[in-house]
Amino acid sequence: MKFGRIALAALAAVPMMAAAQSVTLYGVVDTGIEYVNNVGPNKDSLVRMPNLTATVPSRWGIRGTEDLGGRLKGLFVLESGFGPDTGNANQGGRLFGRQAWVGVSGPWGQISLGRQYTMLFWAILDSDILGPNVYGSGSLDSYIPNTRHDNAVVYKGTFGGLTVGASYSFGRDAANAGPSPSGTNCAGENPADARACRAWSALVQYATKTWGVHAAYDSLRGGPGAFAGLTSSSLTDDRVSVGGYVLLDRVKAGAGLIRRDNEASPTPRSDMWYAGLAYDITPAFQLAGQVYYLKYRHSDNDQMLYALRGSYAFSKRTMVYATAGFIDNDGTLTTSVSGGSPGSNTRPGGSQLGAMLGIKHVF
Repeated sequence: MKFGRIALAALAAVPMMAAAQSVTLYGVVDTGIEYVNNVGPNKDSLVRMPNLTATVPSRWGIRGTEDLGGRLKGLFVLESGFGPDTGNANQGGRLFGRQAWVGVSGPWGQISLGRQYTMLFWAILDSDILGPNVYGSGSLDSYIPNTRHDNAVVYKGTFGGLTVGASYSFGRDAANAGPSPSGTNCAGENPADARACRAWSALVQYATKTWGVHAAYDSLRGGPGAFAGLTSSSLTDDRVSVGGYVLLDRVKAGAGLIRRDNEASPTPRSDMWYAGLAYDITPAFQLAGQVYYLKYRHSDNDQMLYALRGSYAFSKRTMVYATAGFIDNDGTLTTSVSGGSPGSNTRPGGSQLGAMLGIKHVF
C-alpha cells in the first residue's frame, strides 16, 4: 500500500511538471514555380520548382522552454530545413541542419550551445527587407542565408533598446555537401591545428518601436580540405555589416552595407549595398522591393540586382505571392538572379530575369 501511495503521488505530480514546460511544433512550407532565362552559354530558359528558398526556406522544428524559477528558463530548438520539391533534407543532409541547440536565459540574457545562428543573421533581419527571398541578398552572397555555425557558444542579451551578442565556434561546418554554403567541409576541432575552422561574430544593435540600427562582424577561418579556397587556417573570410530600418504605420524601409574581405578570393575586397521598401497596400496585400549593388574592388566585376514581390494573405498562416528579379553582371561574373536552386548561372557578364508564383503556409 505504501508503494501505491507513492505511485499515486508521482502520477499526480505529472500534470504540474508538464505545465512547467512548453514544447511547440512549428514550420513553414513555401514553394512555387520559377522561370529563369539566359542560363549558360546558350542562353537557355529554365522552368523549375526551387528546393532551397522561395520567400523563405521551408523548415519544420520543435522548440521548448521550461521555467526554472528565479527568472531563469531552460530552452532548446531543433529545426530541420527541407526542399519541398522532393522532401530531401537541406543543409548538407543534416537532420536538424538549421538549428540544434540548448541553453539557459535570464535577466542577464541568453547563452546557448550547439548549431545556431551567428550575429550577422540577427543584424540584418530587419534592414534586409526581402531577406532570404529567392531573388535577394542570398543570390549575391550565398553565405547570408546560411549564417549558422556548428559547435557554437552564443550569448545574446537585450537591455531596453540595446541588444548585444557574440558567438564563437570551435568548428564551424562538419558537413561535406559539395562546394556550397550548406556544407563547406570545415569541421575543425583539430588537435593538430587549433585555429582550423574556428569562427566568431559580434553584434551591437539599438532599436525603438519605429527605427533601429546595427553593426556586426562575422569571421570565418579556413582549414585543411575546406571548400571555397579556405584551405588553410591562416586564411579568413570576414564580413562587416552596418545598417538600419524605419517602421511607420504601413511602411517599412531598410538599408545597409556588407563589407567583405575574403583572403581566399582573387578579388578579396567587396562591398554590397542594399536598400528596400515594404508597403502594406491593404492589411492583406503587401508590395515589397529591393535594390542591391555588389562591387569587387580593384576589378571590373560588379553586379546590380533588382527584386520585387507582391503577396496576398488569405489568413495569418496562408498566402500566395508573385516575385520577380533581374541581375546585370559585369566583368567575368556569372551569378544567377535566383538563389532558389543551383544550376542557373549565366554566361560571363550576362544578365538574367527570373519570375516565380508560389504559396506559403505557416504552422
